Amino acid sequence: MFKEFREFAMRGNVIDLAIGVVIGAAFGKIVDSLVKDIIMPPLGFLMGKVDFTNLFVTLADGKVAGPYLTLKAAQDAGAVTMNLGLFFNSLLSFIIVAFAIFMLVKAINKMNRSKPAPEATPAVTPEDIMLLREIRDALKK
Repeated sequence: MFKEFREFAMRGNVIDLAIGVVIGAAFGKIVDSLVKDIIMPPLGFLMGKVDFTNLFVTLADGKVAGPYLTLKAAQDAGAVTMNLGLFFNSLLSFIIVAFAIFMLVKAINKMNRSKPAPEATPAVTPEDIMLLREIRDALKK
C-alpha cells in the first residue's frame, strides 16, 4: 500500500498540483494584503474616512450594551454582528484573484493558439499504386 501511495505521489501531476497549491496560498496572502493595506484605506478615505474593517451592523447587543466603535469592541462584548467590511475585503480579494487567473489562462490559451499547425503535406503515392491506377484507367477505356 505504501508503494502504491509513493507511486501516486511521485507522479508529475500530483507534484505540479502541490506546487500550485503552495504558490496559490502565497498569492492569496499577497492579494489579501493588497486589498487590506493598499486598496481599502484610500477607498475608505475617499468615502468619508470609513475603515472597512470596522464597517459592521450590530444585530444583537452583547454583555455590554451600546454603540460599539470598533468590530473588536463589539466582538469582545459578545455582540452579534454582520461584518460587511470584512465581506467587502474578501469579495475584492476574490475578484482580484479571479481576474489574475483569467489573465493567466488567457495568456496560456493565446500561446497554444499561436503555434502554427503543421501543414498536412500530401503523401507521395508509391509507384506501384500509380501503375495500378494507370492499368485501371486503361481497362476502363
